[in-house]
Amino acid sequence: MKLKNKKIKNYNPIKDILKEKTSRRDFLKWIGFSTASVTLAACKGPVIQSIPYIVKPSSITPGIPNYYASTMIDSFDIGCILVKTREGRPIKIEPNSTSKYFNTTSARIQSSLLSLYNEERLKYPFLKGKKSSWKKIDDYIIQHLESISKTNKDIIFLSSSFPSFSTKKLIQNFKNIYPNTKWITYDAISYSKVLDASEKIFGVRAFPFFNLEKSELIVSFDADFLGDWCPENMGKRYVTNRNPSKSMSQHIQIESNMSISGANADVRIAKRPSEIKKMLFEIYQKIFFGKEPKDRSIRKIASLIEEIGSKSVVFADGDQDSYELSFLINKKINSDALKNDKYILSKESNDKNFKKFLEDLEKEKIGCLFIHNTDPLYSLPLSISKNIKRFIKKIPLTVSLSTSQDDTNEIIDVLTPIPHWMESWGDTNPITDTFTLIQPTIQQIFDTRQLQDSLIIWGKMKYKDYYNFLKETWEKNIIPKSNVSSFHEALFHGVVQIKNKKSNNNFFNIGKRKRKECRYKLIDYQKKSENNFELRLYTKISMGDGYQYNNPWLQELPDPITRTTWDNYLTISYSDADKMQLKNWNEGDGSLNGNCVNLIKNNEILIRDIPVFIQIGQAIGSLGLAFGYGQKNGKLSNLCNGKNAYKIYDNFCIIQKDIQIKKVNKIHKFSCIQLQNTTVGRNLIKETDLDTFLTKNKEIWNEEEKISTYKGMLSPQEISIWNQNKNKEEKKKSGHHFNLSIDLNACIGCGSCIIACHSENNVPVVGKEEIRKSRDMHWLRVDRYYSKSNQNNIDQENIHDNTKVSFQPIMCQHCDYAPCETVCPVGATIHGKQGQNMMVYNRCVGTRYCANNCPYKVRRFNWFNYSNNQKFDFNMNNTLGKMVLNPDVVVRTRGVMEKCSLCIQRTQYVIGIAKKENREIKDKEFETACSISCPTNAITFGDINNENSLIYEKIKNTRSYKLLDFIGIRPNVSYQVKIRNDKKK
Repeated sequence: MKLKNKKIKNYNPIKDILKEKTSRRDFLKWIGFSTASVTLAACKGPVIQSIPYIVKPSSITPGIPNYYASTMIDSFDIGCILVKTREGRPIKIEPNSTSKYFNTTSARIQSSLLSLYNEERLKYPFLKGKKSSWKKIDDYIIQHLESISKTNKDIIFLSSSFPSFSTKKLIQNFKNIYPNTKWITYDAISYSKVLDASEKIFGVRAFPFFNLEKSELIVSFDADFLGDWCPENMGKRYVTNRNPSKSMSQHIQIESNMSISGANADVRIAKRPSEIKKMLFEIYQKIFFGKEPKDRSIRKIASLIEEIGSKSVVFADGDQDSYELSFLINKKINSDALKNDKYILSKESNDKNFKKFLEDLEKEKIGCLFIHNTDPLYSLPLSISKNIKRFIKKIPLTVSLSTSQDDTNEIIDVLTPIPHWMESWGDTNPITDTFTLIQPTIQQIFDTRQLQDSLIIWGKMKYKDYYNFLKETWEKNIIPKSNVSSFHEALFHGVVQIKNKKSNNNFFNIGKRKRKECRYKLIDYQKKSENNFELRLYTKISMGDGYQYNNPWLQELPDPITRTTWDNYLTISYSDADKMQLKNWNEGDGSLNGNCVNLIKNNEILIRDIPVFIQIGQAIGSLGLAFGYGQKNGKLSNLCNGKNAYKIYDNFCIIQKDIQIKKVNKIHKFSCIQLQNTTVGRNLIKETDLDTFLTKNKEIWNEEEKISTYKGMLSPQEISIWNQNKNKEEKKKSGHHFNLSIDLNACIGCGSCIIACHSENNVPVVGKEEIRKSRDMHWLRVDRYYSKSNQNNIDQENIHDNTKVSFQPIMCQHCDYAPCETVCPVGATIHGKQGQNMMVYNRCVGTRYCANNCPYKVRRFNWFNYSNNQKFDFNMNNTLGKMVLNPDVVVRTRGVMEKCSLCIQRTQYVIGIAKKENREIKDKEFETACSISCPTNAITFGDINNENSLIYEKIKNTRSYKLLDFIGIRPNVSYQVKIRNDKKK
């Protein structure tokens, strides 16, 4: 039964529901009515009318998830993804394996789901600070555009990189109406230097695509290629050749900050940024001109590159010269990593064009400024942002197209809210010969409108809307050349490949250019000053460029290296901190505190009271500071005391020299979840070198831990602490028995699994103060341990040089003889017949005996009700935020223990589907949230009773071992011994 249009003309159930406080039951009632309307947008155009849920949409079956292929894109990240929806609500982001590229989901990509339900998003347009209508906004903008087009002033669109084929055609159509229109690309973190270097060396202004699957030697000069150095996640291809074998790749990292790439390196060398550039230049001279370096380590690296030749690859970061040198070296050795005729097109930063824009802005040559999806007043260096504010105010028409309030919006005349990418149509061209589609998976929650629809209206184009323009453009220009036959087929897959297209750009046949004579002048041999530091700006895995600053999942995601949350800080070496009497120390309750400093350049204090974190492995004479913090808008800005690193991002260079710091009296309180840096001699992370692995017996490098008994030393598998359970092994072989395996060689510590677990299992965010009290609620953590020369039992003071790092994901181990089960007085924690250790929340009375008796410390106690609690004002404290909750997983309450369940809701769903279809379950059908989202496939999950399964193969592998197996509790989670290729050739 359809409602009459008159009755629903101004009705918006979401707006009405947000005005009142509602219970979870009321929320579910409301979902039952409104879901139909918000779901229709998932595969169709704009919804015209609401439909009562009495008439069920054909695409929805309550309790059954729908998946939609789409593309996640914001100012920094891009990825081909699948969006899981339940009753019309997107609740989970997973990787789209159909795509050959950009097919992994980082922590930020998955967390962007929560940004959809951010109650602080702009809900309607504003004109001169007052709420307005789209009709008034359109009339106002069109009037100004027509007036400005008659003058000699420019119409500027300032946007972050936006590699959209259809949008660029729209912009061209817009230019036909207003010829003085210009599109300026401004990325908060600029990729312009690498793009300029690529254009100079390869003839194409795009990021070269590196394929590491066959590389046997990777040498990185300060390039965090497992982080955000490359626009695409390189982890998946990096680990392809990290399986222990004779051809296993060797990774050498020379860097100043301890990065995620350095943490995974076989050999890591800590140097100041200027020294790193000097090393790169000397290697260039050796390879091109045979000039022998004086330094022994440089000679070794150069000889390794020459010896391995085309199976080597060299990365570099910093200034344009460093990129050029690395590209020339790769070209000289004919590197296999670049023989693919592929370029990454998702980044379009252009510093020259942006500086020209700043000049025109100062000369008042701009008549209209549209700012799309970027916040220049926050992200510009202090040297520029001081004046740009007053220049923007002089422009006759300023329009902001953004999702939420930011620093720039405060001085803009017109605010036109744009929808979240999950509410939008669109396309991207992220890499050569590949196009992707963006489709809405929920109806627009607020009164928002896409940039493209606005362009059609403001440009008076003869298109109905952007959806129809997008479809027409693809059917005319892309579909005929692609591997699909229709727009709807492309929409189903989310990605298409252009076929039979020969690239004219071959990396090694581009044209001969004389470059040798200019190379000698590149290096600035700066003399080291005892009082001055070199600052290396970097991005955190969690925060990126800061676009998702107000996302609580990301704020509470521990940094893989420092293990801190909710903050950025100045990383400094132990030696430099000792000289300046800077310290980190633990309070009586175990929490971490530290001194603060002022950051000074040219006798001017740029950042005040910034905390200092003494980082193991930091190069002496260098500092590190993360981008993305220090924003003033949003409720999380009151909880996070981060500092704005963009203030010192002069010339858009990540290396800043002549930096001084001065100690101040302020004490900073860190929220750090791991305070123990070493394993203190315990054999928790088993590792060995490649030579030992290949030449020695398993008993040498993966010795089985035995238990001392009255019968002598016995294997844990030969002992049962419950004699009455002698038939338990036979019972395990019937039905399903789930195991999980983690390959320590493949785990890079990226934290994607943590966010996946949060999203799947409704894990609450507890905030900075609770984290500081060690009350984090993460069901899964990734422990980070430092070691030296493969020996874990080392002195804490000596660990700062030549440090090795290991990551180890820890979740509930689901022990067959679980010590938590024996001590629970109410039987709340029990063992299922499929191997999972389960929690019966209704029985739990919160004695915490189970947590005390767990040797892995993976059980979490709800100290508070984190839902509907003003003290924890995150997504579970408002009705809109609760829409992200997974209905298959209960929200736990105060006084209840919780922990990893091996995603029992997912395993039971697969079993139910197979029963319904009367078939056997295929291998890899069973997945946990962490295993399906791991970009490097380090986590394997499955049925151990299926002897043809991948998990069975992993468990039987000689590298497999179980953590604390000597206790005799028989965990169902195993690990693969970490192998390092640090041999000296």
